[in-house]
Amino acid sequence: MICDNTDTLKKILDGVLTIRGGDVDILDETRLREALIDDLIQTAVFASEAEVRKAARWLIRRTAAASGVYVASIQGLYEAMGRGEVSGFTVPAINIRAFTYETAQAIFRAALAAGVGPVLFEIARSEIDYTYQRPEEYTCAVAAAALKTGYRGPLFLQGDHFQVGLKRYAKDPEAEVKAVKDLIWEAIDAGFYNIDIDTSTLVDLKEPTVSEQQRLNYSLAAEFTTMIRDLEPTGITISVGGEIGEVGGKNSTVEELRAFMDGYREALEKSGTAPKGISKISVQTGTTHGGVPLADGSVARVKLDFTTLEELSRAAKAEYGLAGAVQHGASTLPDEAFDRFPATRTAEVHLATGFQNIVYDSKNFPDDLRARIYDYLRREAASDRKEGDTDEQFIYKTRKKGFGPFKKELWELPKSIRAALGSELEAQFALIFKKLNVGDTFATVSRFVPPVNVPLKQPAGLE
Repeated sequence: MICDNTDTLKKILDGVLTIRGGDVDILDETRLREALIDDLIQTAVFASEAEVRKAARWLIRRTAAASGVYVASIQGLYEAMGRGEVSGFTVPAINIRAFTYETAQAIFRAALAAGVGPVLFEIARSEIDYTYQRPEEYTCAVAAAALKTGYRGPLFLQGDHFQVGLKRYAKDPEAEVKAVKDLIWEAIDAGFYNIDIDTSTLVDLKEPTVSEQQRLNYSLAAEFTTMIRDLEPTGITISVGGEIGEVGGKNSTVEELRAFMDGYREALEKSGTAPKGISKISVQTGTTHGGVPLADGSVARVKLDFTTLEELSRAAKAEYGLAGAVQHGASTLPDEAFDRFPATRTAEVHLATGFQNIVYDSKNFPDDLRARIYDYLRREAASDRKEGDTDEQFIYKTRKKGFGPFKKELWELPKSIRAALGSELEAQFALIFKKLNVGDTFATVSRFVPPVNVPLKQPAGLE
């Protein structure tokens, strides 16, 4: 049910939730999980009036807090990893592009079954655009899924690849930097207390020294970090990530890591306040976002350089106290590769396209809907087709852009189809959690990530 005004929204709360002094009391948790939360998230995403969406989002976020689901920074855990107090697992960072509410439920079910503590729910700057999900909506969909599944504990929301676009920066540097800063501000307001800055696009390999190659990268990363520290709520230290090598480019080196970190730290000190720096560093070791599609639409086998990844992670920890290196573009790796991330002490691994592929390629995904999405892409994304691409390659590379235009239809698939797709995703999440060795880590996370109740301004329509 989608409420079309705040009066209707308030009526469906009767006997389940009450609003008191800017907070929410839960009167009937069973009814909340069985019905109300479904209505609240549908309203938060699809209500026609912005005022109603805003009210539903406030209710979800405050209800989550009241139930023990709190938006959090993973900073404390990563600092412990940097000190060597915690090790043996790699944190999964999962990008959700399609029916976020259902997919997040599958993640929570798999996490609850295995006692998993650290899972980052993330969305990239580019994904926000083509999936039609702004940060606050994403926060609410994940928080609602936590309520639906009975999860209690920290909710790690992450801005992934908050990236400075090279072409946009070359055309208008000030406008592009402002756009990223505006997005950071919006994300923090939405409860994203983990932000991955990506200025690696500005690394210039034509410069004569590694330090000069990384100069613009580390200078802007320091500028963004200083801004983030000014915006973080009381009691929260936002986990900030940096990046030294663009995914899909040349492999990173320890020399580049040192050049970035030394220049970055010096730039932070020059800001006058010497704020806390990054907690992790993203590197390139051979992967490509989404994988490399072959002519038949299958994906080429990735040759990931685990030796380089291990060297970078070791240097990041030992020399700079970071949690370690971060691997992007890993979801299309073969399952047997995931055991190696904990073994190489990789701090975090980013996963997206593999789950998208499960959805699109599932026998449970409606054939007619898939065909309509693909036809839409052939018309509307034709400019993305590269010379020599087969139709299969074109579809594989562009089908992520079908999620936004068909978003409501995907959310409203019959319950049986959503359940079947959710079960497939849950099985893959469970496998990856096992491979990354994050089972039975909930208590560990709780030691280093205390709950912080960040207040939210109550919307006028709910007063």
